Amino acid sequence: MTSNGIGGGNPLNELNNLKIMTQNISPTQTEEYKLRLLKLRECLQKNKVGGIYINAGTNLEYFTGVKWPATERMVGAFLTSQGVLSYILPKFEAGSFGMRILIDGTSYYWDEHESPYRVIFHLFRENRIDVTDIVAIDPSAPYFLVEGIQKHCHKYKFISGESFISQCRSIKSHNEIDIMQCANNMTLEVQKSAASILYKGITASEVEDFINQAHRKVGASGSSFCIVLFGKDTSYPHGVQTPKPLEDDDIVIIDTGCTLYGYQSDITRCYIFGEPTEKQLQVWQHEKEFQQIAFNAAKIGGKCCHVDDAVRNFLSSNGYGPGYALPGVAHRTGHGIGMDIHESPYLVGNDDTTLVPGMCFSNEPMLIIPEEFGIRHEDHFYMTESGPKWFTEPMESIVKPF
Repeated sequence: MTSNGIGGGNPLNELNNLKIMTQNISPTQTEEYKLRLLKLRECLQKNKVGGIYINAGTNLEYFTGVKWPATERMVGAFLTSQGVLSYILPKFEAGSFGMRILIDGTSYYWDEHESPYRVIFHLFRENRIDVTDIVAIDPSAPYFLVEGIQKHCHKYKFISGESFISQCRSIKSHNEIDIMQCANNMTLEVQKSAASILYKGITASEVEDFINQAHRKVGASGSSFCIVLFGKDTSYPHGVQTPKPLEDDDIVIIDTGCTLYGYQSDITRCYIFGEPTEKQLQVWQHEKEFQQIAFNAAKIGGKCCHVDDAVRNFLSSNGYGPGYALPGVAHRTGHGIGMDIHESPYLVGNDDTTLVPGMCFSNEPMLIIPEEFGIRHEDHFYMTESGPKWFTEPMESIVKPF
């Protein structure tokens, strides 16, 4: 079956036709990490917070450039409101960690038999964090770590650092947007190739394997995430335990993305493998309208929740819902994206974050007809001074997705 790029392609030929797409894109440079730390410092000063603990993982990488996974051992950084940066880590990791440091700072070590929380208490004292000061803790830090810090530094007042970190990470720089634009361009090409290799009987895992290889061919620096659904399985937004193989006249949903220099892409394409029914055509078109309504509702100075509200209002006028009820859109309209595929703020009814230039979101108000099929269009946009701008343009029709 070959129609408008759906089916009829050879996987090997498709992979051979894909080329590296990252030639003109550069990773984050040291100067940008310094600017991020400066912005975080300004947030601390504005809110009269003495310092913030940044845990290993995405936040540590975002602010310092140090790529280090969060584990059961305490590894992180501490930034004071005066701009002093320190690192906390096991002593036996000093060599490995040191190779990754881009921004100078004093390292505080602890041996395996020692408590890292006593080390951080010593760090507080040396950096003149007074017991009257408020100290923020990275919201991604696990409970055992937060509990340990609070127990051994019980005279200090601790708060969540969520708002300070989100203020920095939610507004992307021009370079971040350039990286994300490239990553989305890459995934769109992979989506086209994936659509072309479909045939009756192909399994979801075969498509997933192809997509992982294809993303690497175009220059992805990490493995793909991927959801591939056919037919009735598409009515389950995040998949089923045992995906069915593709059959004639099945709705197809492929939701995938890749990592480029630490940033994520995320695009869903939804189309028919064969001939659509009138109901499928109608629901697909409604989903297209809902996605455009969400895009149009994203206005500088407006609220994230207003975007979701606009979708809910239009849902009801077309016989869906009400609210988050099915048949309709059971999940939020969209999510923030950057170094994490899902990050704040969110396009959902309870998020009153103000939309400002530099924010990046998915736009995916998925329509679900329970036990029949689901339709998800997902493209991402970023906010500019004049309003939203697509990273990738939405699909044209159920039979011509590209």
